[in-house]
Amino acid sequence: MSLKFITDNIMYVALALASGGMLLWPLLRRGMAGNGGNEVSTAQATQLINRENALVIDVRDAQQFASGRVLSARSLPAAEIETRAGELSRYKERPLILCCDSGLRAQAAVAPLRKLGFERVVVLQGGLAGWRAAGLPISK
Repeated sequence: MSLKFITDNIMYVALALASGGMLLWPLLRRGMAGNGGNEVSTAQATQLINRENALVIDVRDAQQFASGRVLSARSLPAAEIETRAGELSRYKERPLILCCDSGLRAQAAVAPLRKLGFERVVVLQGGLAGWRAAGLPISK
């Protein structure tokens, strides 16, 4: 491309670069996330629960947990992970599915659990909001 073309059409070039960046952003974000891109959809989470007896860990606080949660989820607030992770030690071989309201808090909880020896830790994509949007059952 010539420099004259770029300067004459700077708005179009900027638009093309911005749209290309927006297309690549989800891939880059997934790779940069603290969980190494290990998010699972609601369908994948359901398969993990049914086929591999995955344990769902809700990292929201107790009040939020009581207002509604994924069926059979256990409460382990993100702020208490390092002090209460011993409660999960017998589940180190099972997949752990972390969830919160949107998935952001759960992503931050992946690294401490991996550091404590839990290797099969994934995050529920979209969190509880995604679970509800998929029409899956909620327990209160």
